[in-house]
Amino acid sequence: MTFPSSNVKQDVLGTDLSRDVAPLARPGGLRPFVRLALVALWTLGCITVLWAGRLALLVAPKRWPRWRSWVVRRWARGLAALVGMDVTLKGPIPKPPFFLVANHLSYVDIILLFGHLDCVFVSKHEVRSWPAIGFLTRSVDTIFVNRDRPRDAVRVIRQVGRAIGAGDGVVVFPEGTSSAGGDVYPMKPALFEWAARTGYPVHVAAIRYECDPESPPAWQAVSWWGDTPFAPHVMQLLRLPGFCAEVTFGETPVSSEDRGELARLAQAAIAELFVPMVSKEIVPG
Repeated sequence: MTFPSSNVKQDVLGTDLSRDVAPLARPGGLRPFVRLALVALWTLGCITVLWAGRLALLVAPKRWPRWRSWVVRRWARGLAALVGMDVTLKGPIPKPPFFLVANHLSYVDIILLFGHLDCVFVSKHEVRSWPAIGFLTRSVDTIFVNRDRPRDAVRVIRQVGRAIGAGDGVVVFPEGTSSAGGDVYPMKPALFEWAARTGYPVHVAAIRYECDPESPPAWQAVSWWGDTPFAPHVMQLLRLPGFCAEVTFGETPVSSEDRGELARLAQAAIAELFVPMVSKEIVPG
């Protein structure tokens, strides 16, 4: 899906200025409700298959990561199709095992990357207790980190090492929060601890989204940031006729034995790949 260019006024970033104050809610008929029902049914079916396989593989636990990745990739690609996400991948896709960091714009980032990478994610520990989503994230071996407990880093380092050792890719969003897409935020050095200690190369990826010119802009409708409530944002996303998602992978990984320097190198590498979705003057970072 490639959206045609419009004749509306744009700034130097290509941001449609006539849409910068577009209302978040727009009529969508039955589309969001039908999509939501299909997403729920598809997810229920995939989680049932995932757990059936987990039980069957109790006698062969080493096969579990491969089975999990196979099911999760199909789940994510199915969700992408249901919500109208058209994906473009640029650059060399890392093969597992790998350690990859990316900018963070939305919960959709997880679906996007899960659909094309054999990986597990590092997530804040609060997600573990969210209704339904917590169960899903636990089911796919998400590594949870409690940022309020410095000692939790030791456990996380061990888990990242085990995941890499099992042949998984590990994906981290080190900005610590999602953004509208105006810039790449500074990255939390603590999330680079394992890579710095081991000297492991860190792959980078830049994520961005684009909406049809007749729809609300992607920085409102796809990016989930600030104080926007989750449920209304999901319904707004499901109202869209479709949207484009782009992931650009870095040509070469970065490395350093100092986690602070590694965080700065990764931020700079992602910023070089990232094309802003909105002017920083409109949505401050």
